[in-house]
Amino acid sequence: MTNSLQIARLPRAFDPDLGTDALARVPDLTGDLAQLVLGTAGTSPYLKSLIEREAAWLPGALSDPDRALAEVFAETRALAPDQMKPGLRQGKRRMALLTALADLAGAWPLEEVTAALTDYGALAADVAIKAEIATLIRRKKLPGLTEDDVETAGGLTILAMGKMGAHELNYSSDIDLICLFDETRFDPDDFYEARQGMVRATRNMCSALSEKTADGYVFRTDLRLRPDPAVTPVCMAMAAAETYYESLGRTWERAAYIKARPCAGDLEAGARFLKTLRPFVWRRHLDFAAIQDAHDMRLRIRENKGTGGAIRVPGHDMKLGRGGIREIEFFTQTRQLIAGGRDADLRVRGTVEGLAALADKGWVPEEAARTLTAHYRLHREVEHRIQMVHDAQTHRMPQSDDGLERIACLMGLDRDALLSQVHDRLEEVHELTEGFFAPDAGGAAPAPDLPDELDPSVMARWPTYPALRSARGQQIFERLKPELLSRIARSAKPGEALMALDGFLAGLPAGVQLFSLFEANPQLIDLLIDVVGTSHALAEHLSRNSSVFDAVIGGGFFSEWPGRAALCQMLDERLSVETDYETRLDATRRWCKEWHFRIGVHHLRGLIDAKTAGIQYAELADAVIGTLMPIVVDHFASKHGMPPGRGAAVLGMGSLGAARLNATSDLDLIVIYDPADQDMSDGRRPLATRPYYARLTQALITALTAPMSQGRLYEVDMRLRPSGKQGPVATSLEAFIQYQRKDAWVWEHLALTKARCVGGSAEVGDDIEAFRKAFLAEPQDRAKVLTEMAEMRDRLAAAKSPTSEWDAKTGPGRMMDVELVAQTGALLSGSAVRDVAAGLDGAVACGWLDVAEGAALQQAYDLFWSVQAAARLLSGQAIQVERLGQGGTDFLCRTTGFDTLEALADALSGHYRDCARIIDAALLREGVEKADEADG
Repeated sequence: MTNSLQIARLPRAFDPDLGTDALARVPDLTGDLAQLVLGTAGTSPYLKSLIEREAAWLPGALSDPDRALAEVFAETRALAPDQMKPGLRQGKRRMALLTALADLAGAWPLEEVTAALTDYGALAADVAIKAEIATLIRRKKLPGLTEDDVETAGGLTILAMGKMGAHELNYSSDIDLICLFDETRFDPDDFYEARQGMVRATRNMCSALSEKTADGYVFRTDLRLRPDPAVTPVCMAMAAAETYYESLGRTWERAAYIKARPCAGDLEAGARFLKTLRPFVWRRHLDFAAIQDAHDMRLRIRENKGTGGAIRVPGHDMKLGRGGIREIEFFTQTRQLIAGGRDADLRVRGTVEGLAALADKGWVPEEAARTLTAHYRLHREVEHRIQMVHDAQTHRMPQSDDGLERIACLMGLDRDALLSQVHDRLEEVHELTEGFFAPDAGGAAPAPDLPDELDPSVMARWPTYPALRSARGQQIFERLKPELLSRIARSAKPGEALMALDGFLAGLPAGVQLFSLFEANPQLIDLLIDVVGTSHALAEHLSRNSSVFDAVIGGGFFSEWPGRAALCQMLDERLSVETDYETRLDATRRWCKEWHFRIGVHHLRGLIDAKTAGIQYAELADAVIGTLMPIVVDHFASKHGMPPGRGAAVLGMGSLGAARLNATSDLDLIVIYDPADQDMSDGRRPLATRPYYARLTQALITALTAPMSQGRLYEVDMRLRPSGKQGPVATSLEAFIQYQRKDAWVWEHLALTKARCVGGSAEVGDDIEAFRKAFLAEPQDRAKVLTEMAEMRDRLAAAKSPTSEWDAKTGPGRMMDVELVAQTGALLSGSAVRDVAAGLDGAVACGWLDVAEGAALQQAYDLFWSVQAAARLLSGQAIQVERLGQGGTDFLCRTTGFDTLEALADALSGHYRDCARIIDAALLREGVEKADEADG
């Protein structure tokens, strides 16, 4: 028969006479099916009893196991209340017999065997709990509920935990359940009565499943994974459980919830509850502290269960012993906890699925994942056969020769081959997993020989810092300290590196997570020493935002820059899993800081130059604004209605418009809207068009600038809007065009040369860009433009003098001066291109500069930008040579292409003089004199 059980292997009979006795009860079986029954019954007393009891049913089941399985499920669903206990036991008996024979015959793979057992466990729990709820509703013990509520069990949900949750139930497993009820289904005044009813239903369900009768039992149930089981009822309100996990939940409970799933009762309520626990289970940072927690748990299990000795197969615990099933599960779940908060693809329940996902994402070597997967399956097969002999909830290999021989018979092996294969697999699992966790013994590595310039008093004050005040933080740091000091000793200036590390440690608010991260990823220590020894600004940023290190090992940190479109997509995907507005804003801050850190590290290490860094910082800001704007609009619209008219566009000005930012740039923005013919929004609290867009703009500014748990995104400057501080924060498109044509100063037209739409309504943005291009293409009053440009130069020079020769930004002949020339060139030539090079080309094209002058200004500007970008990355302000340190000096020389600071300083001074002379001469040729010369 094509549907009959497909036999790939056969067990041997430990006692052929017993097998023959059982086979006599099912004379219709012949060939391999008969041999399967003979070998099974001749080895397992428990399965022999099932074969004899279900002799009439068995031939049909083996002839079409899929149909037999479906019938068992259908009959269970249809059980009448008075037939519940015997019916469930008959169903379980048949499931146990069919899955055992399919397993022993090699007809079903491990996953199919465990899935069938698990699905029946879920069905049994569902049928039993709904029967209890129906009884309580009929007796009016659940206030407010009717028969219509039976289908959802009155809001009671059963969460399958452990192997039950992962569809990995073993052959004689108990089922780990957490029972919760949705208290919002009841009037608050009825809460205690409802809870009492739910507790009674849960207890009765457990009794229906686990009580031993003449027909046997269904499943042993274990409710001890619920919060604080010693003092809490067996069925808790969801709100109380959520409060517990938020305030008291431990790492082992987080690991347990990796496998949790709603399996019975109100499935939708269960899914909602698990969603609320997502932040508890899946931390936003890479959680390497979980490694120590998991290791401590392993050691406690070994101590309590006596499974910590050397591997000896007779008597070995295949679940909890060294190299056993739990080792593979801990190995997998701990890695999932580490990275699953950042990568939803790792949030899978099954152990085999988890290993595959981890290997796919590079968290586990593919070969190790394949080996552990194969050994996990084989360990589980051995475990099943141990339990099949007597239906005992044990995982230990037998001690006796006869006991081992029975397992070998069920495996189709001889005893010596079984012992050898199991021993080798246990050893290999132990070797693969043990190195991941902290070793059983051994503390910190011996301290290295330290250079004399390392001040011991600096290291002596470390225990007083906040990050080292906890015992656990101190413990991890002591293990880490020798490696840190060793790396410092190898640096070019150990004394400077030590002081930089000291500043970093002093600024850390906490240390356990970060120190665990370094311990698990020692390659990050080089990066830390590199950063803190080079860039004070980046080191200070790291102290406040150490979680950005997650990005370094999260994959792709040193890969090619993805570009604006891909950044927008990544941020959109990151925010799509969040529903709360403030949580989205905080998630944006975290995401932005990681990418901002990446750009800084790439620049610091010479992977990109200053120009490329400027472009990347700008594209990052574009992605943030472009992705946040619709989120801000939707949140605002939930109260006041959708934006009237065609919406608003966000215009980037200054450096953002020119798509070149440095590490500390603020954002110059203008918000322009088009109300069309609408004068009011349409929402719960409607607003007139002008205040609507003004308040929407304020909401956007707040979204970008408000300090939250992850800090702020950017500082925002709105002063370039029409009429500056006196003007409205948002301007209508019509008013903006009118202002530019009739009221704007020349400096505002110069600013328009850099304007660029960076977010909001694409349609409005296109209209702004069309106007900008058309307006800039119109002829300009050359004398007026140059005169006002010269006056602006004078005002800038009078307002702020350069702080030193290292201030490449402010002053005659420096960066801002060259940018002003470029903007003027763009305006006079009618060019809509925004960058400095194009503006200088425009100045040459309109005859204001000659080719040599344009090239000289461009060459100087490139150097100025390199120095400015380096200064902002190193210290967040102008360079102070005396505080630069060796690392900063090396970086500054490398990024500018000079061998020494002296040579760089000489080049800067020469460029300042040459650029100021070129600009002065160009203005003088047009009849525009410097203010002091004109006054003279």
